[in-house]
Amino acid sequence: MSSICRKCAGLTNRFWLRSSQASAVNVTPVRWLNLQEFQSKKLMADNGLHVQRFKVAETGKEAVAIAKELNAKEFVLKAQILAGGRGKGTFTSGLQGGVHLTSDPEKIGKLTDQMVGYNLTTKQTPPGGVLVQKVMVAESYDISRETYLAILMDRAYQGPVIVGSPKGGVDIEEVAEKTPEHIHKVAVDIFQGITDTDARYLAEKLEFQGPLLEEAAEQIKALYKLFLKVDATQVEINPFGETPDGKVVCFDAKFNFDDSARFRQKEVFAMDDQTESDPREVEAGKYDLNYIGLDGNIACLVNGAGLAMATMDIIKLHGGTPANFLDLGGGVKEEGVFQAFNIVTKDPRVKSILVNIFGGIVNCATVADGITSAYKKLKVNVPVVLRLEGTNVEEAKRILRDSGMPLILADDMDDAAQKAVTSLTN
Repeated sequence: MSSICRKCAGLTNRFWLRSSQASAVNVTPVRWLNLQEFQSKKLMADNGLHVQRFKVAETGKEAVAIAKELNAKEFVLKAQILAGGRGKGTFTSGLQGGVHLTSDPEKIGKLTDQMVGYNLTTKQTPPGGVLVQKVMVAESYDISRETYLAILMDRAYQGPVIVGSPKGGVDIEEVAEKTPEHIHKVAVDIFQGITDTDARYLAEKLEFQGPLLEEAAEQIKALYKLFLKVDATQVEINPFGETPDGKVVCFDAKFNFDDSARFRQKEVFAMDDQTESDPREVEAGKYDLNYIGLDGNIACLVNGAGLAMATMDIIKLHGGTPANFLDLGGGVKEEGVFQAFNIVTKDPRVKSILVNIFGGIVNCATVADGITSAYKKLKVNVPVVLRLEGTNVEEAKRILRDSGMPLILADDMDDAAQKAVTSLTN
């Protein structure tokens, strides 16, 4: 399958970390900026894209008032959490389903009160579910036809690519695998932008006809304009639908943003909802550290995502289980190393720490200073195994040896993994 189709399926913002063995370690998707559904729809509505009329409620009373204000024939009520599969989820209140249709405004109040303040468990949430704090009340539209539309940055094309399919409302990866002829792509010249010809071509491939053809083309152009405006790396609309009364509507959307554009996208990044994030992940982000908590007992502090994943694999190979994915990054300073130790040592499951550094950009001596400082100030009481290689490594080893601390030095990755696993029983 093409890399484009994988990205369109929303996999670009996920790390699924697998061991070298048959068993896999499932990891919660890495989340930088992630918007709730109502936030994405507001962003689109404010930029000329067609979405359902909606408002957000935090109580049943508010939901009833919104329904009366919308004055629609039918309403759709959606629990707002950062996870898919809401329609088939279960609330701790006993309510089945996080998405409900009703034409009775009063019933909306009762349903909202069974959602807000209760955990919703879906196939994409942790076992205990996620607390629902907001519910979106929207006008319900009938959908006569569903298509798929996405824009993403693609390395192969060295710029944005628009991907569309007349087969929307389903898993786009399955469409790409079984009927690739239904996947259509247009690479956009970043300087010229999307042309009327390109937009119309895509609208035709999505099988819009008559007046809806021009409307769909205009919506495609508006989406591309928004894509550039907010520094998105991907926007996926599924379904990009058609109603029986002749409307083209964005029924659902998923945005990914360029994290490095935070400085010029302050309003967008201010919408970041961190209430569902692992507090350790949020704390790590403050110091430009990439952290994902796992369920093992050997903490990993590594520079570089690829090296971090290889480190977890080799720990598994030697019979251990990683407690986290923690990428210090290429420009880590002494403070970053200290904060990384601070985060992992707060995890009561951590019984050993493996530091695996390959110093290219990173100065190993800087890392060594950070390690000794953290060990002393945090009073680390679990074994710390160190494998350092690269820039200024000899000075780093001298710092570690002269520290007088019971640090365990390793010769290479294999030796480090073995010592980390062995340290659990010593």
